Amino acid sequence: MNYKVRYTRAAKEDLKRLFDFMAEHDLQAAQKARKAIAASGKLLGQFPFTCRKAMPDNPFLREMVISFGTAGYVALFEIESDKVVTILAIRHQREEDYL
Repeated sequence: MNYKVRYTRAAKEDLKRLFDFMAEHDLQAAQKARKAIAASGKLLGQFPFTCRKAMPDNPFLREMVISFGTAGYVALFEIESDKVVTILAIRHQREEDYL
């Protein structure tokens, strides 16, 4: 089953912030990171339950690790129904936690 993947406004702002930060240092790497994150969204739309639980008592709030370079990113998302997954936040793995 395929899920529709949506992004909250905050998640979209995270994507812009992450891209802008990396683009200041290396535009080509920022573009590659953006592609890696987009590809993970497609995978998330197919297999959201394969990602780790963000909180033990909520099976629908999960995190997806997005490999990129030596660290990568983490997307916090919620499985809202059998048709919709919403990405709530995206952080670099070396940033402070968002929960």
